[in-house]
Amino acid sequence: MIVLTALTVEHKERPLGIDVAPRFGWTVKAPDLRNVVVAQHRVRVVGPDRVGWDSGWRSGHGTGTEYDGPALQPLTPYDWTVDVRTSHGEATAASAFTTGVLDGNWHGARWIGHPSPDGAAPLLRAAFALGAAPTSALLVAAAGGYARPRLNGVAVDGTELEPGFTDYDVRLQYTVTEVAPLLVDGSNELEFELGRGFYGKRDRDTWNWHQAPWHAEPCVRAFLVADGEVVASTGAEWSAIDGPTRYDDVYGGETYDARLERSSADDWARATVVPGPRGRLEHQRQQSIGPVERFAPVTVSELEPGRWVVGFPRVIAGWVELEVDDPDGSTVEVRYGEVLREDGAPNADDPHEYYDGRFQTDVVVLPPSETGTFRWHPRFSYKGFRYVEVRASRLPRLTAVLVHSLVARTGSFACSDAALTRLHELTIATVLNNLHGLPTDTPMYEKNGWTGDGMVGAELMLRSLDIHELLAKWSTDIADSRRGEGAPEVIAPHGGWTMDWSPAPTWHSALVLIPEWIHLATGDLRVLRDTRADAEGYLRFELSRCSSGIADTTLGDWVSPETDAGGGNAPEDRRVSATAFLVAMLDSLARTASVLGEDAAEWSAAAASVRSAFVREFFDAEAGIVRGEGDEGYRQAHNVLALAFDLLPIEHRQRVADSIAIDVASRDDHLSTGALATKFLLPVLTRHGHADAAWRVATQRTFPSWGFWLDQGATSLWEHWKPESRSRGHYFLGTIDDWLFGDVAGLSILKPGWRRARFAPALTGHLDWAEARVTTPQGELAARWWRADGIVRAEVVVPVGVAVEVELPGHAQVLGPGRHELASPAG
Repeated sequence: MIVLTALTVEHKERPLGIDVAPRFGWTVKAPDLRNVVVAQHRVRVVGPDRVGWDSGWRSGHGTGTEYDGPALQPLTPYDWTVDVRTSHGEATAASAFTTGVLDGNWHGARWIGHPSPDGAAPLLRAAFALGAAPTSALLVAAAGGYARPRLNGVAVDGTELEPGFTDYDVRLQYTVTEVAPLLVDGSNELEFELGRGFYGKRDRDTWNWHQAPWHAEPCVRAFLVADGEVVASTGAEWSAIDGPTRYDDVYGGETYDARLERSSADDWARATVVPGPRGRLEHQRQQSIGPVERFAPVTVSELEPGRWVVGFPRVIAGWVELEVDDPDGSTVEVRYGEVLREDGAPNADDPHEYYDGRFQTDVVVLPPSETGTFRWHPRFSYKGFRYVEVRASRLPRLTAVLVHSLVARTGSFACSDAALTRLHELTIATVLNNLHGLPTDTPMYEKNGWTGDGMVGAELMLRSLDIHELLAKWSTDIADSRRGEGAPEVIAPHGGWTMDWSPAPTWHSALVLIPEWIHLATGDLRVLRDTRADAEGYLRFELSRCSSGIADTTLGDWVSPETDAGGGNAPEDRRVSATAFLVAMLDSLARTASVLGEDAAEWSAAAASVRSAFVREFFDAEAGIVRGEGDEGYRQAHNVLALAFDLLPIEHRQRVADSIAIDVASRDDHLSTGALATKFLLPVLTRHGHADAAWRVATQRTFPSWGFWLDQGATSLWEHWKPESRSRGHYFLGTIDDWLFGDVAGLSILKPGWRRARFAPALTGHLDWAEARVTTPQGELAARWWRADGIVRAEVVVPVGVAVEVELPGHAQVLGPGRHELASPAG
């Protein structure tokens, strides 16, 4: 029996707000059947006026088919159907989507804000009447900062820390939310509470967000459509008041005065029409941010009267929710930290003076003399923490709430080594702690989209998480940071940070490599097209400033073990990593040019030229190693990157790989790499016949190693190998995950969209078993191997539309769709 499942439009099920040519996805499931082939597919789209589109029967699987019919109408529901014909029968399935603001018509809605802002989060509201409760109602909202809507006093679900953060001068996002259940026949009230976010920060910070070119007071533009009729839109007739959130800052925290929750009509003033952000409006394509999991305290200690420290099971990103019975008007202060200081209090210090004023602190003034239970959590900030210090007259009930982008887990890994399995889980947990509309650099200290950090982590994210839309959106943020010329910035979005990090091709490579990796994982061509002009413009610029073919960078193999725990470059020639990544980018553009049907000659020629320059400048053929000027001894990173990016003549590569293994052994089986080269170290060793060395590094328990972190009680990944690491919430040293999937479990991509994959476990002599699964655009691909009685056995489940090349000891074959059991002698 053939079944169609997982019907998506723009990678989402039944989405609202689609304002691009929609692409349709589905998976073909054939339980208990093998080698099913999809011969043809057909997509039909029909709107309420019965006007639609029929793709006609087309050959092949078809997932990713793009709409090519009459112009879609704005804010309109459409039904769609997919039919497939396979070698084993036919199947049909149907779903729906709703469009966004396709015509740019915001129905008279104006940008509005508070008439005399004083720092508090403003409340803006308007009343409207309905003749009947609607069957459908869409709230469309954009904001400078964050906008938290309420209808008839009820918070609209799915609107935490939204709309998403962008370069507000280039583009800004709007949300579309179904709110019919919150509306009633008769009088209704729509209210927005506005937060500053990265749009209207007041407090100084080292990244200059308080001086961003778009900087202004928070504002909102919105309208509400009920059963096709616009019933409310923001304008000068709206009312405004300072709300009970008296202070909000993405780094500082919030102050909330519950005594101000009630107000009279006389307290409200007219809202002010404001210019609003200058960027073009686009629907928020990435998933919403929201609460995911709740944690009860595991430790409580009283430092002194009125001062407690409360601990939770692990480091998370989010906030604490507090409950107080019979509040008495007193004040509760909550300070958040990932680790404890020697005095037992959470470390919420700012040793580098990144911020003016407070840091990671919430202050709540309770309602006066009230019976019942008061509950509160932050509206406009999240924190990185495991511990909180509470200062109050009595200790409230506290619950830690994990908050991040609502991306689903789509992949998994496990093996017979409990530490490696644990390491994978901590890696994904740490990534999730850093997903808030974009991949960030620590939920506690920075919250910035450092491009190099996201670059090294992108592939592991794409394997285990439904992160296509978030990374595709962030790729446009990186492209936008160029402002049409030069290089991208090292953080994106970028608010005009005055620190000059140029040149930094190692970090800038995110603009080129991430879109290609998205394409490989999902088959998405649009992300390549959307970023192409900026990628090409940047690389022409980069080539122009390194006419000799040798590039340089301010950011090399960051946080190698010997560097300061606060961060720093490895003691080596940074030109090596810069030039290596330049070649990687040129190779990538050549490959994707061919994919897009463009001429790759410019990029292929440039890659060959820079390769030759790299070999002349850095490769010592007699010694068989890569070295740079001023290196402190042998540098694993130089040699790993040279092999990872195929920079050296083929006849010399094995000898260079051997030199890495020798150096690893000389360090008692330890690595010496930082954020850039750690990603490639174990795969390079394994690929060149040194799986034993890779295994010893991976399972090492002393500094520097992942096992050292685990033995130190880590509940997340650290920003540095050293225990003095600034942050305990950073994923960029967790790229061992690439090796766990690709070499331990043995699953890797060969063709875009996983249409062809490889199953080639390389550590069958070191473990008893390993398994992994990934969700491909065609469905779930899963593989498991185990050793028994001198035999390596395996089970591979291949989705329809995928072929898998198997490489086991003494056994090679290609598998089609279905469930397969394999066996070969243990190597």
